[in-house]
Amino acid sequence: MSTTATATATVPTTDAPATTPTLGSVLLTGAAATVAAAIATAAVAAAGQAVGIGTAVSGATIPAPGFAFLTAIFSVVGLVIATALRRFARHPRTAWIRTTVALTVLSFVPDVLADATVATRMLLMLTHVVAAAIVIPAVARRLS
Repeated sequence: MSTTATATATVPTTDAPATTPTLGSVLLTGAAATVAAAIATAAVAAAGQAVGIGTAVSGATIPAPGFAFLTAIFSVVGLVIATALRRFARHPRTAWIRTTVALTVLSFVPDVLADATVATRMLLMLTHVVAAAIVIPAVARRLS
């Protein structure tokens, strides 16, 4: 009869506790997403104009750079919201996604009510979706 001894070794784990992304990383990612969204909305508006969709609301034409400017302004407002949620929300990522999706849907209201053609209204709403599709997930990845 023979006995076999097996040795067991303790292997240290490399599972470090999950770290919360820094405020700087949230803002840096948000700033990059803001720039990308501003460029994208201006491009969508320019493409719409190129195919004959006007951007006139109440008789005043919105130039393509105007789309970029307003996208940047409202994305910065979103970053302020993200900063507050990061600090005060129990689950900042979930709160961010719920809040920003709701605000994106609410942003369609002025477009629907605008004194503009149906095609212009659709183009305006498309730019909101494009901006949201860029900024919301980028910031959400940085919130825990």
